[in-house]
Amino acid sequence: MTIKIAEDKMSDAPLLFDSSLFLKSVSTQPGVYCMLNVNHTVIYVGKAKNLKKRLANYFSLTQKHPKTLALVSHIEHIKVTITHTETEALILEHNFIKQYQPKYNVLLRDDKSYPYLFLSDHQHPQLTMVRTPNKKRKGQYFGPYPSAGAVRESLHLMQKLFPIRQCEDSYYSNRSRPCLQYQIKRCLAPCVKAVKQSEYDQQVQLARDFLQGKSQQIIELLVMQMQQASDNLAFEKAAQRRDQIQSLKKVQEQQWVTGDVKQLDVLGFVYEQGVASIHLLFIRNARILGSRNYFPKVPQNSTRDEILMAFLSQFYLSGQNGRAIPEEILLSDDFSERFVFCEFFSNFCGYKITLKIALHGERLKFIKLATTNAKVSLTMYLTQKNNTQQRYQTLEDELGLLVKIKRMECYDISHMMGEKTVASCVVFNREGAIKSAYRRFNISGITPGDDYAAMAQVLARRFKGKQEIANIPNIIFIDGGLGQLNQAEKIISSLALNFISENGEDHYPLLIGIAKGVTRKAGLETIILGKTYEIVELSADSPALHLIQQIRDESHRFAITGHRQQRDKKRRISTLESIEGIGHLRRKKLLSHFGGLKGVKSASIDELAKVSGISKNMAETIYEALSDIHE
Repeated sequence: MTIKIAEDKMSDAPLLFDSSLFLKSVSTQPGVYCMLNVNHTVIYVGKAKNLKKRLANYFSLTQKHPKTLALVSHIEHIKVTITHTETEALILEHNFIKQYQPKYNVLLRDDKSYPYLFLSDHQHPQLTMVRTPNKKRKGQYFGPYPSAGAVRESLHLMQKLFPIRQCEDSYYSNRSRPCLQYQIKRCLAPCVKAVKQSEYDQQVQLARDFLQGKSQQIIELLVMQMQQASDNLAFEKAAQRRDQIQSLKKVQEQQWVTGDVKQLDVLGFVYEQGVASIHLLFIRNARILGSRNYFPKVPQNSTRDEILMAFLSQFYLSGQNGRAIPEEILLSDDFSERFVFCEFFSNFCGYKITLKIALHGERLKFIKLATTNAKVSLTMYLTQKNNTQQRYQTLEDELGLLVKIKRMECYDISHMMGEKTVASCVVFNREGAIKSAYRRFNISGITPGDDYAAMAQVLARRFKGKQEIANIPNIIFIDGGLGQLNQAEKIISSLALNFISENGEDHYPLLIGIAKGVTRKAGLETIILGKTYEIVELSADSPALHLIQQIRDESHRFAITGHRQQRDKKRRISTLESIEGIGHLRRKKLLSHFGGLKGVKSASIDELAKVSGISKNMAETIYEALSDIHE
């Protein structure tokens, strides 16, 4: 792909944008344009088949669309990028939107890769979850699934239907006796040869056929095998086949997809009160894998066409890492460039892709189902949003604040007897939690268990240096009583200059302590204001208290999760890495070879020396060190 980028001399740009002068020099070729404001911030990115014609529409005297008028009033400069085709322009537009996150673009806030089920190509294949298909790893991929929860549910179901192994290769290769999964009849224990190879291969093939949507053919085969086993007086095998048939029929009852539906996404779209709700239903190999709802960030007065096009390009172009574009996409709404997107997606993927509307039969049922889910999700979202606004308003009234709360942060400390102390910072705005702004701090250099010193360290690190106004919280909550709050006050006071903007405005945050009380029961917290240490009385059913509890509980959850991860990591690796000469690579080889630390500890010197990179002397060192620890 060859793209010609127009010269951009932003430093020489006029203070007031001269549209007539600009349009005289604009090309009529396809391309992408970036609109910037006086702060040289990209506020909008768009594509065009004809740049001159498209950009002229923005400055037309007949232009009356409110969003366009608001956008044009902030333009100080426009960057133009020329491309060979409209398809190239669409790809480049997506990349720029992802890079700049412009204020006036519809933005899809989702960057997750979707998980797959992977059936490995081994003597005894393993069924497991993976995030991204790996071409180097031999086997089959099934999916993508809408969430990790959907994959775990499918794995749980597969264990009941077809008891093939799901354990890791290192665990499988080092078993000397069957594990618990065999005892509860969810694995055939091929690791210890508790099953004939032919029987295991047959269960793997049944699992493969099931994931490919051939459940009816599987039932017919199992019925035949059950009858044969019964005729041969193999009643235990006949009972196993009977149980599998019954389980499969229950699964069939939950899925009403015909065999002609192979790869299909169904998109239901609802747009009300300035909020867009998009519900996606995922169907692969004649099976409904699940669904997911999205609420893209929509600028005021955006059109339905604009929202749909932005969602399709951002969702599917972002999704090439585990979000493959299906051959057929059903839409509840048509849009002006539907056929352009069909051609674009087809060229992009190398196979034919169709976007369909005005359907009938089973596909119409899917669209109605997706649209209904989009409506229900939107209703719940708006209700929750209104409740959140009410909570913020009540908190502002209770605290007597003269300005609206835009940002709040809460800090908590977590450790176990002083071990691996971790501090958390969670961030909320008027729409709820901003998880992308969450932070964890590993605390070091303090007396173990000293929560005051830990709180002082985390606040000093968080607010070190001059702060951007947008990142300064209106309120800082401290999960703790007077001691923690007093310590926080000292640190924040010492950093007071960092909260003053360039024009001299003071944005010093309000500090509030949340003491749990003796019983530590919800509703009995003591809310303490900083500086005055005045106690704020809030009733147990107060929306303001519910908001405080929500951010406090989230901070506690985030802190304790981080602490457990650090503690578990230490306990996993410290035993080996404390041995001189054992680094990350050698530790990994040892654990992989012996299937875990327990296997390493029970290994002899000769067995340790067989591991790649472990000499005889090193094996003796490891053996003696682990023997001393064991004693």
